[in-house]
Amino acid sequence: MGNLIFSLVFFLLYTFSFLLQSSSAAFNVNRFGAKPDGKTDSTQPFLKAWASACSSARPAVIYVPKGRYLLKAVVFRGPCKNRITVQIDGTIIAPTDFLALGKSGYWILFVQVDRVSVFGGTLDAKGAGFWTCRRSGKHCPNGARSITFNWANNIVISGLRSINSQLSHIVINSCNNIMLKNVKLFGPDQSPNT
Repeated sequence: MGNLIFSLVFFLLYTFSFLLQSSSAAFNVNRFGAKPDGKTDSTQPFLKAWASACSSARPAVIYVPKGRYLLKAVVFRGPCKNRITVQIDGTIIAPTDFLALGKSGYWILFVQVDRVSVFGGTLDAKGAGFWTCRRSGKHCPNGARSITFNWANNIVISGLRSINSQLSHIVINSCNNIMLKNVKLFGPDQSPNT
């Protein structure tokens, strides 16, 4: 009798798990051309994955597998058709040359999105070059915030780790219903935002 109950519970959990997975569309950034080598610019593949997820009638998952993904300044714009979950198992890194982010003021920007969740992963903004420029007294750009949400609603950020931000790690502007949970922010003592 115990084996029958165990088998039935296992079957139900497996079936429920399958139904959950099949009810949402999955978009792996590697399938869009992203390279987890930390050298190849993966900005366009990330934008293509976003465009597919944003236009999906079903809830969507953008999956960032293990590895290091180089992203330049990028804007993920809404509104989207359904909710989007960004599951990061790898590390997203900014260019080492801080000038590559230009004068944008942001690195990763979400604009006019609703029901977006970001789970896990690490953002490494590579801020050291920018900090050195600022300390030298030379003419430097304003710097970039690591991840920004503008005019967004119903956002969850959980388990994210942000390191070496040029300026602020996380910025939230004109948003409603934002939840940050288990977020870790790290910057060395010589960074201006510590």
